[in-house]
Parts: sequence; structure tokens; C-alpha cells
Amino acid sequence: MYIDSHCHLFYEDFRDDLPEVIRRAEEAGVKAFIVPATDHRTAAEAVRLSERFPNLFVAVGIHPLDLQHYSDENLRTVESFIGHPKVVAVGEIGIDYFYDRSPRDLQQEAFARQLELAAAHDLPVIVHTRDSVEDAVCIATDAARRRPEWRTGGWRGVFHCFTGDAAAAETLFAHRFMVSFPGPVTFKTSSMPEVLKRIGLEHIMVETDAPFLTPVPFRGTRNEPMHIPLIARKIAEVLGVEPAEVERRTTANAVALFRLPIPL
Repeated sequence: MYIDSHCHLFYEDFRDDLPEVIRRAEEAGVKAFIVPATDHRTAAEAVRLSERFPNLFVAVGIHPLDLQHYSDENLRTVESFIGHPKVVAVGEIGIDYFYDRSPRDLQQEAFARQLELAAAHDLPVIVHTRDSVEDAVCIATDAARRRPEWRTGGWRGVFHCFTGDAAAAETLFAHRFMVSFPGPVTFKTSSMPEVLKRIGLEHIMVETDAPFLTPVPFRGTRNEPMHIPLIARKIAEVLGVEPAEVERRTTANAVALFRLPIPL
């Protein structure tokens, strides 16, 4: 059993065939899906999807590339979904300096504020970074130090589509954040295999970030959760372990992080 820890199944890309997408994933062994929203409107969409599909769970938050929707009112709307039984995290939140669509100080403020929201509700976070790992790690670990009661005895979140170095990952692990890896780990140009060799399996998860970041050999086509086993097999190859071990460890990590009602 695999869990796709990050897939945007509310996107238009899946409008016409989502039941088939989920069926194909289930046939490939993917039994649960974490769907992170990107603003207050997609939070509502993701929650509605979770009510249609029993194995679909949701994160709610405002993405750094969608901060045109960041306001007290919209943040209250996001918060209103917390408490729904299928909402298991706050996300996708974070910082993106690659596109820099919003001022960096605003991105940092919105990120810190949503970390506080997660801590107040004792939920984990799903963190987006692009060209911003250092600042995002600093802000997230500061939030962890200020709120030691946040997720006592558990994990505080995941830095999705991780692109940092091993030292950044180890800092995150020390503050009870995991990291996850999508399709680019299969790309020839990726530096992540070397990072994986240093950090191992213990605190990682797998994701597709569908419909984006399709793994080899399907790069250039729409990504789907059914591709999770390709990512797991590449990680197994890099680490010199059996794919079943990657499956077991990453699934257990996702269940623990999101406190999913899924027997292992």
C-alpha cells in the first residue's frame, strides 16, 4: 500500500476523469491521497472531493503563489474548514522566491501566520519551497521552538518536493518535520539521489504533486497518483533496498504525520 502525500486532484486537469484516475492509482497500490488546497476557494473544492471519495484527505491553506487571495477574511474561511473530519493538515503554505509573485516580507508573514494557525489547531503543515529552503526552514523551526506543545510526540509537517541539502533535512528532522520526494528524483539531472543517500528512509514520504512533475519514463505527460510506485522504485534503487521497504516506511510515515485512519 502506498500513499500519495501530495496531489492536487481538484485541478481542471482531472475534471473529466477523476474517478478513473483514482481507480488507476488504486490498481497500482496507491490507497490514499492527500490533496492540499492553494487558497480559500480550492479548500472548499478539495473538501467536497473528500466527501465523494473515502480515501481522499485534505489540507487547507493559502499557497505563496496565491497570496492575492491572502486576507483576514479568506484566512478565516480557510480556518472554518478545520474540524472537518477529512481535513488533516494546513497547506499548501510556504515561500516561493523563484516566481516572486508577492513581496518576500508578505510571503514570510503569511507563512508564519499559517504555521501559527496549524499549531493552534494541533495540525501538521505541508510546506512549499522554491529557491527559499533556507528562509522556510528558519521560519518553520522558529515556530516549532515557540510552540513546543505543537504536535507533542508527533510530527509537525512535511517540506514537500524537497530540494534542500542533507544538512537542511537533518535540521528539519530535529524539529519533527519530514521531507517528501516527487517525480524529479527520477530525473538524470536531479541532485536528490545524493541527498537521499545521506538521509535515508526514516523520515521521508513519496508524492506526485500531480498533475505536475511526472516521473521518468512518462515525463511530459499529465502526472497521476498511479506513478507513485515509479518514484518509490527509484528511491529503492538509490538506497539499495527493496521497493517493499520504501513502500512500508513511507506509508507508515504518512499515516503517522497525518494521523490517518488507515490500518497498517
